[in-house]
Order: sequence, then C-alpha cells, then structure tokens
Amino acid sequence: MTPAFGLYTHIQSNRRRSLFLLGTLFSLIYLLAFAGALGAAAIAYDWGLQALLEQALQDTIAHAPFITAGVLVWIWFAWIFNQKIIALAVPAHSLERSDAPALYDMVETLCISRGMAVPRLAVLESPAPNAFASGVNDKQYTITFTRGLIDLLDPAELEAVAAHELTHIRNEDVRMMVVAMIIAGVVSFFCELLFRIVGRNGGFGSRRRSSDSEGKGKGGGAAAIAIALLIVAAAWALSLMIRLALSRSREFLADAGAVELTKNPDAMISALRKIEGKGEIEEAPSGVMEMCIDNPRSGFADLFSTHPSMEDRIRALTRFAGGSEELA
Repeated sequence: MTPAFGLYTHIQSNRRRSLFLLGTLFSLIYLLAFAGALGAAAIAYDWGLQALLEQALQDTIAHAPFITAGVLVWIWFAWIFNQKIIALAVPAHSLERSDAPALYDMVETLCISRGMAVPRLAVLESPAPNAFASGVNDKQYTITFTRGLIDLLDPAELEAVAAHELTHIRNEDVRMMVVAMIIAGVVSFFCELLFRIVGRNGGFGSRRRSSDSEGKGKGGGAAAIAIALLIVAAAWALSLMIRLALSRSREFLADAGAVELTKNPDAMISALRKIEGKGEIEEAPSGVMEMCIDNPRSGFADLFSTHPSMEDRIRALTRFAGGSEELA
C-alpha cells in the first residue's frame, strides 16, 4: 500500500482546492448578489425583463466593492473565530493529560512519529461515538472525542481513530472544510435573504414605480423573479456539489493514513464497525457532522451523503491496506 499520511501531492492538491474554493466563493456571492438585485428591481419597477436585467447588473457592479469587503470580513471572521463558533455549537471541554493520560500519550506518540505539533484534545459529553478534528493552524488544531467513543473503543481502536483525525490535520483537510463551511454559510445567508424579500413582497404590483418606465417596457417582473430564484437554486446546488466532492475522498485517505500510522488495519476496521450508525450527535449542526469520522444522518440528506458508506471504507481497507475482515 502506498503511504497516504503526509502525501505531499495530496497536500498540494488540497491547497489548490482551497484557492479554487475561495475563487468559487467570490463568484457565487457576486452571482447571488445579482439575483438579489434582480429580485429587488422586479419589486421596485414595472419594467420589461431586459430593462430589469440591465438595472440589476448596474446595481451589482455599483455595489461590488461593498460586496467584496463584506465577504472578506466574513472570511476573516470565520478563519479567526471558527473554533469559538464550533464551541458554541458543540460545547466540548478541554481534555487535559491528567484526565486521560493514556489517550494523551497515544496522540503525542503518533505526532512525534511524524514530526507534528500535538493538537489540543477535547471531549464532548455525548453518548454518540464520534470524533472530529478542527482548526486552521497549529495554535487552533483540536481533536474532539465524544465520551461515547472513549467508552466504546478499546485502546487500539481509539488509537486508529486518533490517527485518522491526525491525518485530516496533516493533509490540511480541516482547513479546507472550514472554507467549505464558509461557502455554505454565505450561500445560505443570501438564499434566505432573497426568499424573504420575495416572500414579503409577493404582491408587488402596487409597490412598483412606473413614472420612469418610458422605453423600458412592462411586465417583466414575474420572469425576473423566476430567473433570480433559479440562480439561487443553482448556486446552492453548486456549493453542495463542492462539499460532497471534498468530503468523500478525504475520508478514504484519512482511513489509509490511520493505517499507515498505526500499522494496524484491523483496529481501524473494528472501530468503524463499532461506530457505524451510532455517531449522530443530536446537538451538532450539519457543518460539524461533516467533519466527523462518521456522519450517519439519513432521510433526504442521505441522498447527498458527505461520507462514503462504512462498507465501502471497510472494503477499501480490506483490499488495499491489509485488513483481514471478510465482508458479507
């Protein structure tokens, strides 16, 4: 098996993807701003579609500097305070060496073997067996274990999970997921804003101004609103596709990295078997669940699962990492 942990080509690929994500973020925001401007123009003016499109483009260009500044502030805020935001969503507390010396020594040994800075450890008092890594630099990197995971797994299995999360940190997956969450947050904000505007002004005929409509035609409002909503839907779908593409591949690589670190594929397989279908952290938002070793949320969301199935992950470990478990 080719070592996956610290694979330089994967790290470089993640850096390129992060830059692509930032570029995509700006593109989506300008596109959503245009959709908002188009909806506002349709509400304000009783013009034809062409005139409304031109007005929306002019408004978007005029406000582009403010949009750019707002997005940069949003990115800066999420980059600096992402750990505090996560802590508000899932209130884990620091795990000191005196609280769990064996776990602390285990993580420290794994880090020393790869020349990594030792991340902070935290525990979430949840019965669901799960874990996730977070942060964007050495000062922030944290591995959070749930109490249910610590109680459920034996030492070898817990070491495999710790190695899995360390691989996410080493391969810069956690930094990339922070950027992905920023995209999701911005897109959601603009989607909600636009739908509120349209919802509150559904009967907008009486609100329109027609005194300056000479040469601009009439009756394009409904079509403009429809186009704006289509743009919003397309932006939402694109952001979702990006998140899915990033999440699925990184889990296979983190499993492989855990095996390369611990030399124990069966411990990783056993841990996945014990966690499977039990990792739902009820209080955690979807953005945090996407960072977890298992994201078992089902229903409509399962159609757009952020994680490959446990069977696929175990099959990969069995075929390519020397695991001995036979699948049914």
